[in-house]
Amino acid sequence: MPPRARSAWFRTLGQLALILASAAVAGVLVGHPWPVVTLAALGVVAWHYWKLRNVLLRLTARQRLAPPLGEGVWNELDRLLYRSQAEMRGRKRRLVEMLRAYRAAAAALPDAIVVVDRNSQRVQWFNEATTPLLGLRYPRDIGSPLVQRLQPLPIAHWLAAGRNAEPLETLSPLNPAINLSLRLIPYSENLWLLVARDVSRLLHLEQMRRDFVANVSHELRTPLTVVHGYLDMLDPAEHPDWAPMLAEMQRQSQRMTQLVEDLLMLSRLESTDTLPAEETVAMSSMLSTLRREALALGQNRHEVSVEDSAGVDLWGSNKELHSAFSNLVGNAVRYTPAGGTIRIAFRREGAGAVLEVVDSGYGIPAAHLPRITERFYRVSTSRSRESGGTGLGLSIVKHVLNLHQARLDIASEVGRGSTFSCHFSAERLRRRDHIEQTA
Repeated sequence: MPPRARSAWFRTLGQLALILASAAVAGVLVGHPWPVVTLAALGVVAWHYWKLRNVLLRLTARQRLAPPLGEGVWNELDRLLYRSQAEMRGRKRRLVEMLRAYRAAAAALPDAIVVVDRNSQRVQWFNEATTPLLGLRYPRDIGSPLVQRLQPLPIAHWLAAGRNAEPLETLSPLNPAINLSLRLIPYSENLWLLVARDVSRLLHLEQMRRDFVANVSHELRTPLTVVHGYLDMLDPAEHPDWAPMLAEMQRQSQRMTQLVEDLLMLSRLESTDTLPAEETVAMSSMLSTLRREALALGQNRHEVSVEDSAGVDLWGSNKELHSAFSNLVGNAVRYTPAGGTIRIAFRREGAGAVLEVVDSGYGIPAAHLPRITERFYRVSTSRSRESGGTGLGLSIVKHVLNLHQARLDIASEVGRGSTFSCHFSAERLRRRDHIEQTA
């Protein structure tokens, strides 16, 4: 207990004792001590009840009443209540100011911010940017069902995913020319935060980049074909001194041609959401082809093994899948020293299947793994140039697998090799023909 409160408490007890003692002396003088003491005690109780009533009035009053002067316990209680109320008003004022600042900041954001009740999926609050992007209007849409107000956007199943909802790209319900990226952020047990961002400019710039790369790559094919043709017409035997230069020019010309072809293929993959033609891909013959390509590319300097224990085929584009698998095998050959091992395995994984390319090569540092599927990203520039890679192989693999609703996992350790795994869901599996299995 603070010293001031302790002093007030003892002072009040002393006053009570003095009052009762005075009443006892007065009672003895008049010859009736107990009735006088009883009346004094009742007066003290009545006085305390009156002081308690004043405290309750102060607690319920909306006015700022200054505490009365005095040094008793009730005066100390009034002072403490006054201080607590002042501190509470100060905290409330600061909280209100912070809330206004946060709401002003949220209202000034260019992104649409919508607070949604988790259970009823009704709109609780939204900022000004929500009106031009999503079409919500204040106060009409406060408390309205979000799915109903954002029709015809397909967000019912997306909202049902809750914390597991992936970012959704869709068109604005108010203006179909606006492309939106929706994110659902659960920030409390009962409230969600829906963030809608206008990505029209980004998508337009991305499309311009794809068109530029595709057009430039297409225009480069003709001059490269001419250069490559003239190089083939030159006979190194007629000019022995030119033989090393002609060989290097042919090698670089072939590398540029391969780079152009990879760019065109990557542009085509990025510009489509569906596969051109789907069929049953015979994996036994696919694995045999990949083994022959690995041996030919490595000039029989590696030990290449194939394991086929899945017993199923894949449903998809044979050309695209061969391109993806061939890129993985080619990378394994390029980045594995002579005498190393390369294992190509196709096996079941739960209800799905996985194709793995395992090598005993140089390995990839962990810092490079998150970016290794980006176009032109190289772990070692000098080693990539020596091997003749274009830096687009893994990017092509990622896009091909995305079109097949599959994913690419990469595990690697420096000095111990790498494992590239292509995981396919059960929807992409087909029962293998018995004749093909026997063969």
